[in-house]
Amino acid sequence: MAKTARNSRRSSTRKWSAEVTRTSHALALDADVFTWDSPKRIAASLKRSAEHSRARKSKPYRSAMSMLTFYINRAGKGLSATRKKTLEAAKDQLRRQFGRV
Repeated sequence: MAKTARNSRRSSTRKWSAEVTRTSHALALDADVFTWDSPKRIAASLKRSAEHSRARKSKPYRSAMSMLTFYINRAGKGLSATRKKTLEAAKDQLRRQFGRV
């Protein structure tokens, strides 16, 4: 296989998560929700979005947690330690807000 064909195929498969993030209508999220500094505010926004969405395929808690986990996993190495800590704290807040603690 030619080097250019292999590289073009690889680059197109690496961007699938960005496409999902941009075009998914599973939850209508607030703009820049994952950049906020307050874990409590992030969790409240995700909860509100999950509860109001009619496009979700599972219960609101699972949809909200899945969206947050998806973002954390896809951001991967690009997240700073403080940003990752904030998002992980948002998971704990989400559990509390749904009464799962």
